[in-house]
Amino acid sequence: MTSAPSPSSSERPDQQRLRVDHGELAGAIADLGVLVPIAVALVVQNGLSASAVLLPAALLYVFAGLYYRLPVPVQPLKAFGAIAIAQGLGTNEIAAGALLMGTVFVALGASGWLDRVAKIFPQPIIRGVQLTVGLLFLKLAWLLTIAPPTAFADHVKPTWWLATGTIAVILAGLLAPRRAVALVLLLLAIVGIAFAYRGPLELGLSPIQLPELSIGVFTTAAVALVLPQLPLTFANSCLATADAAKAYFGPAAMRVQPGKLAMSLGAANLLAGSIGGMPVCHGAGGMSAHYGFGARTGGTPIILGVTLLLLAIVIGASLPVLLAGFPLPILAGLLAIAGSLHIALLKTLREPAHWALAIAVGITGVLVNLAVALIAALIVWWAATAIARRNARVSGTS
Repeated sequence: MTSAPSPSSSERPDQQRLRVDHGELAGAIADLGVLVPIAVALVVQNGLSASAVLLPAALLYVFAGLYYRLPVPVQPLKAFGAIAIAQGLGTNEIAAGALLMGTVFVALGASGWLDRVAKIFPQPIIRGVQLTVGLLFLKLAWLLTIAPPTAFADHVKPTWWLATGTIAVILAGLLAPRRAVALVLLLLAIVGIAFAYRGPLELGLSPIQLPELSIGVFTTAAVALVLPQLPLTFANSCLATADAAKAYFGPAAMRVQPGKLAMSLGAANLLAGSIGGMPVCHGAGGMSAHYGFGARTGGTPIILGVTLLLLAIVIGASLPVLLAGFPLPILAGLLAIAGSLHIALLKTLREPAHWALAIAVGITGVLVNLAVALIAALIVWWAATAIARRNARVSGTS
């Protein structure tokens, strides 16, 4: 893995200069494979306002760039979004779930508890969480290819066409200079959207309606959406994102702490819930995607945030149709590349036992449940640690 860049002698680690150049732009494009499919589905299938969907993500992106000074990603809540889409939940339930997520994570971040709890998770377990996310990215890329969502114009294309395009994107991203590849993909995506668009371009915000909340709505959201999402957000958005930032950026990542990440994503979800928007989080996989394509500063999230903000305000009314034309092979290819780069974090492990534990967490997290994987791994790790310490004391006294 590329060694972490060192800050210059005249620059504090938490005050890195922000850049807006082709590298930051290329890094910005890399993580669209997660954002676009879920955003489009929530707008088209669940009836959320396109402007309300983009505004919380846009503002969190800008904040992340200015505060963390690094390419800290912003993504939809993946398990939350997938369940809401699959069950056809409405704007009220999604808003209530966002408000609950926001309240929980603002409280956790403000208490300082999250930073203390993070210390009991050793690196092999964090690498296992990152493996889970990488595998989930690969799975989502596969599904976009073989079972494309009907919300996208490309869903009528034959599987061989989608698969060929996806493989071409993956090969280009892995074999050619990624910055150049990302810019070419952006141009292709714009062309694809332009050709797929039908009808006049409507300017202005899409209508934003405040949610109607009740005890029943909050109960449904808590059981169906929040409980399945909590372990993933805790492990991936807070613990694994902070770890990935340190792996890539070293001392420059001193601000990227689990508690601070919880606070920023929590505040964004309070906004999302109040306007009926898309629940959001940070994500370690997005960090790998941004970094792998050339992002090195907070310029990347600022580029994305400003772009999403302009889209939401200027052409929010037309976004459902525009985004539905985004070429699926590009989204699937970017997801697959990001997943592969994220899985590559495993190579920092040295001990065979650490590899075994990380792989067990990753596979269990994908096939069963991430919460189960974390609990089981913690029991195994700390039981083995206690036994090793006891044996060391015994051998030392003999």
